[in-house]
Amino acid sequence: MSLNSELAPTAVRIGQRELEQYLWGAAVRLRGLIDAGDYKQFIFPLVFLKRLSDVYDEEHANALAIYGDDQLADLPENHLFVIPDDAHWDQLRATTRNKGTAILKAMRAIESANPDTLHGVFSDGDWGNKDFLPDATLNDLVEHFSTKTLSAANLPEDELGQGYEFLIKKFADDSGHTAQEFYTNRTLVRLMTLMLKPEPGESVYDPTCGTGGMLISTAAELKRQGKEWRNLRLYGQELNYGTSAIARMNLFLHGVNDGHVAHGDTLSSPAFLNAHGELQQFDVVLANPPYSIKAWNRDAFASDPHGRNVWGVPPQGRADYAFFQHIAASLDPHTGRAAVLFPHGVLFRKEEAALREALVKSDLIECVLGLGPGLFYNSPMEAVVVTLRTQKPDERKGRVLFINAINEYAREQAQSFLREPNQQKILATYEAFADEPVFAKVAKLEDIAGKGFSLAIPMYVAPGAGASSDGDDAPDVDSAARAWLQAADAAEGAVTNVIQLLRKDTRR
Repeated sequence: MSLNSELAPTAVRIGQRELEQYLWGAAVRLRGLIDAGDYKQFIFPLVFLKRLSDVYDEEHANALAIYGDDQLADLPENHLFVIPDDAHWDQLRATTRNKGTAILKAMRAIESANPDTLHGVFSDGDWGNKDFLPDATLNDLVEHFSTKTLSAANLPEDELGQGYEFLIKKFADDSGHTAQEFYTNRTLVRLMTLMLKPEPGESVYDPTCGTGGMLISTAAELKRQGKEWRNLRLYGQELNYGTSAIARMNLFLHGVNDGHVAHGDTLSSPAFLNAHGELQQFDVVLANPPYSIKAWNRDAFASDPHGRNVWGVPPQGRADYAFFQHIAASLDPHTGRAAVLFPHGVLFRKEEAALREALVKSDLIECVLGLGPGLFYNSPMEAVVVTLRTQKPDERKGRVLFINAINEYAREQAQSFLREPNQQKILATYEAFADEPVFAKVAKLEDIAGKGFSLAIPMYVAPGAGASSDGDDAPDVDSAARAWLQAADAAEGAVTNVIQLLRKDTRR
């Protein structure tokens, strides 16, 4: 039961714009004290802690109206989560000294009281460091969050989830070059979800889930279509411990109470195994793996106990095809389909030629979709989505659809995104699986073999490729494609090197 519920502000419906200002107002209070990249370690747990307390009070009030007894209203069956009295938000407000220690104690008490659902959800922020976060700052933060009641009546889960997504994007904006690890363009995520068509009751997996946006997209899409979404089985793994905790909070705040997010390295220690110790397999996989990472255990992958190296062992400097093979191995052999966001280099780089040949021969590739620049967050690189399907319809077996959607995007305030017409045009082409002049081409596997197993989109379809000409000015598509490949490879390498340098800088 709330200790000082009479102090709670009057319950009022919170609008989306008001919510965004409220959430970002907390981050403003940390400016100048900590790096923007560290905001998430403190703001997200406090928002979640406040939501838990306010929903608990709301549930208590509803039960009290039915039973007329405080003790009955406090029974666990009347609450989604248990909130011990000494861990309630009101208790935090009443504690003004050693505030960080009190916050951490409350979080650990809530985790202990809900071991099956909230264990480890609050991560390990440095709450007790007064040089870092003095009592005055934490008191200010708590009082700021106390100005609104985050109950379900005031703020339904959809709207709070949207506010959380807003905050994730704002933190991505402020954290600069690390944003791509933290945030994937949501309009692109929605397109990938629409392409795979998740259905009620299916399992959905993201092996590098970040803050959980791709997992949440599947539930949101089913809800948008009026289908049952709460029985989706959502699974994710994330290397960064703090980010994996945010993903779990994000799922809860979107109304997903049965999500499974594990912390750890997907390549070296995949978290989801079946009773026989084999990789768990899923109906749907959505992923945006970190691209071209160099610090991974190639030797261990060479003797992988889960047999994920069937196409070969990727070069040390690029782990992309290690993730590719992990995703392929994680697909259900009957229903599995995947959409994976990569840089274009995976389509044509020479050092991965043997791996790519094995991938093509597996006949798992359904579509190679090239998109415009800027859809990798805070990066000018062009993105490519590769879809896989374990059971292609007979008419699509031995064939791959190439889509050149490089011009299908909009740009505002230096950020690219896909408008609804962009999404629908691409989706219609994907579903039609047919040639479309200047935009799409269906290639047989033998055609791809004839091009050295390159999957570079300009080798199959490019702007102007649909026009015919018998004159001397006919476009030399092969030459243009080779030039594009060289430029794309150089650009990708340059961006990757800059990001590596910046990361080293931030660790100094």
